[in-house]
Amino acid sequence: MMCAIEAGQRGRRVILIDHAHKLAEKIRISGGGRCNFTNRHCTSDNFISNNTHFCRSALARYTPQDFIARIEKHGIHYHEKKLGQLFCDDSALQIIAMLQKECAVAGVEWQMPSRVKEVKYRVADESQSVTQRFLLTTERNVIEAASLVIATGGLSIPQIGASGYGYQIANQFGIAVVPPKPGLVGLAFNTEDFTEFKDISGLSIEAEVSCNGAVFREQVLFTHRGLSGPAILQISSYWKPNQAVDINVLPCQNAMKIFTEFRHSSLLLYNVLSRYLPKRFVQVLCKHICNALSLEIQSMQQYSDAELQRIANRLHSWQIFPSGTVGYKKAEVTIGGVDTHELSSKTMQSHRVPGLYFIGEVVDVTGHLGGFNFQWAWSSGYAAGQFV
Repeated sequence: MMCAIEAGQRGRRVILIDHAHKLAEKIRISGGGRCNFTNRHCTSDNFISNNTHFCRSALARYTPQDFIARIEKHGIHYHEKKLGQLFCDDSALQIIAMLQKECAVAGVEWQMPSRVKEVKYRVADESQSVTQRFLLTTERNVIEAASLVIATGGLSIPQIGASGYGYQIANQFGIAVVPPKPGLVGLAFNTEDFTEFKDISGLSIEAEVSCNGAVFREQVLFTHRGLSGPAILQISSYWKPNQAVDINVLPCQNAMKIFTEFRHSSLLLYNVLSRYLPKRFVQVLCKHICNALSLEIQSMQQYSDAELQRIANRLHSWQIFPSGTVGYKKAEVTIGGVDTHELSSKTMQSHRVPGLYFIGEVVDVTGHLGGFNFQWAWSSGYAAGQFV
């Protein structure tokens, strides 16, 4: 819709084809129904891609402030929750209605629901001026167009219509695709590795989570299948199979300093730690750590200094080995997509196929949690809309 609005405002005749029965479901369900539509602090550092510089141009030309100005013009009230995350005061439906209204003003035509069955491409020499044409066969008709924009998203949340059709189009035209995988998603564990933590399902703690050089400090949520919560969703985008995720459960404290303070106390280990962490979590974690270190849970005065140091090290660096993620059904985004080396960072147009554009989540640009992926949608859509 963003790209259609911009192209329509330039006087281009635009038709928007969507196979879904409900418009913009991903906007509607986001942010608990209030749509985390952007982030004030958005920069290229908030994105993952095999080509980390690609997103800079589009983000610089259409910024969070530009989108904020857009919604303010429509009288949509919003608020900031934390870390620059902006949400509608009322409903995500306001964002959808705004985009629909702007499409109408720009003269955008709609064909929805309608599935594209085939895409053909031809180059013709008209009066010695070479032009390209796309021929789209849909469920309803055949459409001829000078330009084709692929804004099909990724594979995340298939229950609301996500598909891999955008990757199929890229493959058809010989355009490379970085293999997709679920992103911003919970991590799962083998049953035998996580049995002791199942009893604390629903409990969350603030922790610092790291993997592959990325570090996030937010909430970690224990689930019946493994771990979730903002910190885990963030780190899942960096995690790879067979790798460890490192969790510091006391990011604001020095465990050894705590132990020194209670060095000669008759208090049990978990009674000391429960002053800083939820008691149910501490009881399970202490048992887990002590078993791993071949130690007993006992009073502080019974441990040696070396044993306390080993326990402290585990509290600040608890390594877990996920068996995988909970998959696309629960993933908020898709990592990977159309290789950005195949596209112009200024226009989003394919280097191989003139007139063919890729924008949004279908491209190998994935944002962190907190409104960044919506900003990429607005920015890449705007960029393509200026040239399509």
